[in-house]
Amino acid sequence: MSNKNYKVTTKLPALPDIDTDDSALSLFDQDNPDINLFNLVDDEMIRLAGSKFYFYKYYQSDNYDDVYREERSKVVSKTPITVHGHYDPISMSEELTQFGIELTNDQLFTFNKSYIETKLGRPVIPGDVIKPMFQDQKYEIFEVVEDSFEAYGVYHLVCSAKLLRDSTEVQDTPLSKVSDELGGYGGAIEEL
Repeated sequence: MSNKNYKVTTKLPALPDIDTDDSALSLFDQDNPDINLFNLVDDEMIRLAGSKFYFYKYYQSDNYDDVYREERSKVVSKTPITVHGHYDPISMSEELTQFGIELTNDQLFTFNKSYIETKLGRPVIPGDVIKPMFQDQKYEIFEVVEDSFEAYGVYHLVCSAKLLRDSTEVQDTPLSKVSDELGGYGGAIEEL
């Protein structure tokens, strides 16, 4: 076999600097209007595969109970806003522990961030109440976590919620009104 030596006669172009935003190798331009396409597709997928919810806004105030570290009478909107989201219904399980009967499972709700904030006019906050349209149960949000795919511009809100055990009659009763089904006094405290 003969040894052949090859010579390069053309000069190679310089490689582009990939650290700048104007690079030819920059695949994900955040200023590109097409980046919103993935967000719109994600929103549509949640609408098609998810279900409708009644969303009750929670209005925060500064009336906190020092012992329980929460508001004594939470003000929640009476009129719901219909939104779309995704959740996996799970059966309720109650466990008997040393402190009594406890609910151990929390429900997770997933929303497209830009969609839900547009519908509500504000971000989702702990204390908001969600009622799935096809269930007769309400859930109170206690944690909101943002899940993001930043390269594609898609942002989800994953809301952890607990079952709201009180009915609306219990929530709307002022603290000064007392009732006793066992024959006790059922009037207001001021009347005593």
